[in-house]
Amino acid sequence: MITFQYRILNFIKYFRRQWHLFSNSERTTVCGADCMIMALQLSMAEVNKQHHGDFTVSLSDLLETWKYVLHDKLGLSYDNMKEPENYADMKKAYHAFLARSSMLDLIDIYQKCCGLGLVSEDESIAPVQLLEFISGIANVKENNGSVIFTPSTPVNRHGHENVKMTILAKKCVCSYLSLLVNSKDDLALAHILNVPDRGLDREAFTNLKHASQERKMSIFLMATSFIRTVEIGGRGCASSLFDPLKAHVKGLSNFINFIDKLQEILGEILNPRIAGGQILSTVKMHLIKGRSSGDPFCQAVEEVVQDLDLKIKNIIDSQHEALTASTTGLSPARPKLHSVNHGTAYCGRDTVKVLLVLLDEEAVNPPTQNKAELLYDNENLNLFGNTSLLTLFRSPAQSNGSSPKPLRQRIQKSMDEKKKKMKQSSIKSQFASTYKNEFSEINGWHFLSSSQIPTCTDPAPKQQFKAGYVTEGMNSCLGVPLLGTISENVHQARSYTEMGKLSCQPRNKNSKNEQMDLNNDKVICDKESEPSLQKNTKRSKTSNSPQKELDSKIAGKRKHSKTATKNKLIAGQAKLTQFFRL
Repeated sequence: MITFQYRILNFIKYFRRQWHLFSNSERTTVCGADCMIMALQLSMAEVNKQHHGDFTVSLSDLLETWKYVLHDKLGLSYDNMKEPENYADMKKAYHAFLARSSMLDLIDIYQKCCGLGLVSEDESIAPVQLLEFISGIANVKENNGSVIFTPSTPVNRHGHENVKMTILAKKCVCSYLSLLVNSKDDLALAHILNVPDRGLDREAFTNLKHASQERKMSIFLMATSFIRTVEIGGRGCASSLFDPLKAHVKGLSNFINFIDKLQEILGEILNPRIAGGQILSTVKMHLIKGRSSGDPFCQAVEEVVQDLDLKIKNIIDSQHEALTASTTGLSPARPKLHSVNHGTAYCGRDTVKVLLVLLDEEAVNPPTQNKAELLYDNENLNLFGNTSLLTLFRSPAQSNGSSPKPLRQRIQKSMDEKKKKMKQSSIKSQFASTYKNEFSEINGWHFLSSSQIPTCTDPAPKQQFKAGYVTEGMNSCLGVPLLGTISENVHQARSYTEMGKLSCQPRNKNSKNEQMDLNNDKVICDKESEPSLQKNTKRSKTSNSPQKELDSKIAGKRKHSKTATKNKLIAGQAKLTQFFRL
């Protein structure tokens, strides 16, 4: 099995030497067996959503389609197999996904190497052998021939859980390295976006995915563009396309800043051995931050980082040996001008080549046998922030992924909204919260109470009082308010009682104070009515009838009301005054 993996790795080495014949980028990554079936799963789910409305796919349909795809791409006979439904659309979606992610699978590299004649006959591989390796049949045959079946025990189960942790840790570390050298790798970003926990759940990933689809760019480039816009101009400068992402600024900023830190190491340290070791150490410290030393995930990360660091050392040693032997197959050195800015394609180029070789070796590893654990959610691994790609790429039904609120809370919310609307419609000034409606206040407590109204004993002036009151009501139809202001109504009641020269007997204890107020009001009204009497000197001076006296005093009262309106209290101040009196 190991010798066969080396033969596949030779195909990938030929691809690296002649990468311009295969793809448009030197940083194109290789899609291994596990990565291939993950991409196929997402492609099938997308096609099912277009035709049936559900972004999902069953494991049995996926395995049947997987088997058919391998036979079809390798050119093997599949007479006994039935073509899956919408197979053409699935195949097209699969290749489009790999092209967007700047990736090539093992079958594409094998076919192009054979088509270009880059591989000799001794190094060639039969299509059936490659089919058995990718599908995992060769690995099963080797295990059946060498491993004896042992019953399940607690010790074996504990060892099985440790293997799962090791696989998860290696997936996380390799995903960081893959995203570092290939920013278009959406699968790598999906694995590590929320590992460790940054608060970037399914909703954040869905918003990123939708925004990247509208802009036609990778998810990582979309996140980088959003964070750069926020850092330069603030949240207000971001376009409407970024609106769903504004709720995830903190988590996305944390993620982008960490990738920037890795890129700085990649561009500033020229020695690939030191740069590779420092990148792995930074990733390890980031993954185990906040965890105890006895955590199984921490132990698995440390073991994986040590193994990858040793592999980087062996890769660099083998490259030096190849340099001393011959210089064929190596691309010429670039001018120093291209390596000044570490954001260009040639930053840390030697380190990038070492990391690509490391990822190529990981891509030729045997596939995972348990497809269900690989492709679908696992409760044990979900505790460490690991979510299946199918769950991440599926848009959540609710914005927050939770069930609807209870009926009582929804009813209470609607009632609160109605109350807010009613309050907003009755707002008249900035003091609206301190007073009620004007008419309700007048009817409530601004008029004199029944205990404060004096009792009258003479009925004759009462008829004049009523007549005057009726004339006042008639005049109100011509533009004079019927109720008037608070002070005006009080003065009206007091002037009418004084004009009738009634003998009043107040019922409350403060009768003396009230009598003094009435006398003062009378003086004020008489002084203000003098100009109106002087203007009417040309008229007959012998008119001393009570009706004309009433008219003249009413005219003076109206002038007094104009001066009283100038001194009117601010709306709401009367209620506050009454409150503090209590």
